[in-house]
Amino acid sequence: MLFDFDGPICDLFAGHAAKTVAEDQVQWLAERGLRGLLTGGLDEEPDPYIVLRAVDRRRPGSDLVAELEERLTQQEVNAVASAWPTAYVDPLIRTWTAVGARLAITTNNSPRAVARYLTSRGIAECFTPHIYGRTQDLRLLKPDPHCVLRALSAMGADPKSTLMIGDAPSDYVAARQAGVRFLGYARNERKARRLRAAGAAHLVSSLEPLLRVVYAVGDTKAP
Repeated sequence: MLFDFDGPICDLFAGHAAKTVAEDQVQWLAERGLRGLLTGGLDEEPDPYIVLRAVDRRRPGSDLVAELEERLTQQEVNAVASAWPTAYVDPLIRTWTAVGARLAITTNNSPRAVARYLTSRGIAECFTPHIYGRTQDLRLLKPDPHCVLRALSAMGADPKSTLMIGDAPSDYVAARQAGVRFLGYARNERKARRLRAAGAAHLVSSLEPLLRVVYAVGDTKAP
C-alpha cells in the first residue's frame, strides 16, 4: 500500500494555508529582484509547489532553488502542528498493518515533515523506514514515478499487487507509469473532476468504505 501524504493522510496546511506559504515564497523572490522567474498561473491559485518547480525550471540545481526548497521544508514542518488528520485514515493504517500489509509514503512533501507528522499521530512504526518524499532533484517530483519506484524497489513489491491512494492527477500519473493500481481520494467535487480528467477511474470521497473492507479482511483472518 502506497499513500500520498498531504490529502489522503492529512490536510497538512489546514491551519497554515498553502496559499500563504506560496505568497511568502513569491515575496521572498520579489525582495531579491527575482519575481520574473515566475510565469502565469500563480496569481489565480498560488501553490508553493508550483512556485518551487517554476524556479527550478529556470535555475535548475542552483543555490537559489536549494534555499527555496529548504524554506518550503521549514514551512511544512511548522505546518505539522496544525495539520488535520483525514477522517478514518489512522484506524485504516493501523488495521492494514495488523492484517499484514506493508505500507509506504510516496509524496512530494519533505520526508522530515512526513516523519514528524506520523510520529505525532503514533503511526510512524506503520511506515518506517518507507517514507519516500521530495529529494534535491526537483525534476523527480510526481508526476515523475521516481518516489513510487523507490518504494517498490525498497519493499521488493510487485507493482501489480500494489495500490496507491492519492488525491491529485500527478499521483495518478505516477502510479500509472509505475504500473501500480490507483485509488483516488477526492474530498470534494473539484478534486474529483481533476482526477477524472486525468483518467482516474476509481474514486472515493471518504476512506470509511475502505476501512470497512480492511476490517472484513481482518475478520476472515481471525482464528
